[in-house]
Amino acid sequence: MAILAGVGLAVSGAIMQSVTRNPLVSPFTLGLSSAAAFGASMCIVFGEGVFFESETGVIACAFTSSLFCVFIVYSLAKKIGINPTVIVLVGISLNYFFSALTATVEFFAKQHKLEAIVHWTFGSFNKSSWNSVIICAVIITLCMLFLRRQRLRLDAIALNDDESVKSLGINPENIRAVSGIIAVLITSTIISFTGVIGFVGLIAPHMARMIIGNQHCYFIPFAGFLGAILLLCADTMGRFLLYPVSIPVGIIVSFLGAPLFARLILSVGKKGLN
Repeated sequence: MAILAGVGLAVSGAIMQSVTRNPLVSPFTLGLSSAAAFGASMCIVFGEGVFFESETGVIACAFTSSLFCVFIVYSLAKKIGINPTVIVLVGISLNYFFSALTATVEFFAKQHKLEAIVHWTFGSFNKSSWNSVIICAVIITLCMLFLRRQRLRLDAIALNDDESVKSLGINPENIRAVSGIIAVLITSTIISFTGVIGFVGLIAPHMARMIIGNQHCYFIPFAGFLGAILLLCADTMGRFLLYPVSIPVGIIVSFLGAPLFARLILSVGKKGLN
């Protein structure tokens, strides 16, 4: 599960960074992680019936909430003017907004359901099962196969402005929409089983781009590889640092990711955001 979560979150971050041409975009900074956790929390606390109490119901609620978050981000950004700064600022504001909604749900949750919600906010692999591994593996594999077919279009969007992309016969808005749905599907599926895990979708693509470049036939798989290594190392550290107490992987990743994120902001700030 650590491998699949690392691959999925890193690939989602790589897609978002490419279609927005912004190295600061990720499922975490755009609020997708918090939105998916909110959807899952609503399902846990207020969901009734067989469907909503099943893993499929949790995934559906997390996916719907994440898709709604993406819709808000792109709608506001398009209205104000799509540029890297606007997208990041809108995403961060929604991240806080959905975190506040999740906290509100926690306030009204019963004790046994509150424990399940806290699982999302920490991010952990302790409750993963082989069923969750199979579901994540199938979805990530299908999405990766689709992205492989779109690699040349993603290259064009990442390296050129929209007018140049349109001159090549490619509709950048359609590619952004489809890629956004793919990223949301991967992210919400993973978070439905693991909880909120930040920074992987931000740091792994950035490292991959520095090492291997921005050609998507190599960039996306390598970003997934680095994401898997990062989460495996973080999970191992969490299990052995305070053994026999296991620290949730989301906490370890946040400790590792915060200074790396700060360094990334400084490096981007020196170059300037368009």
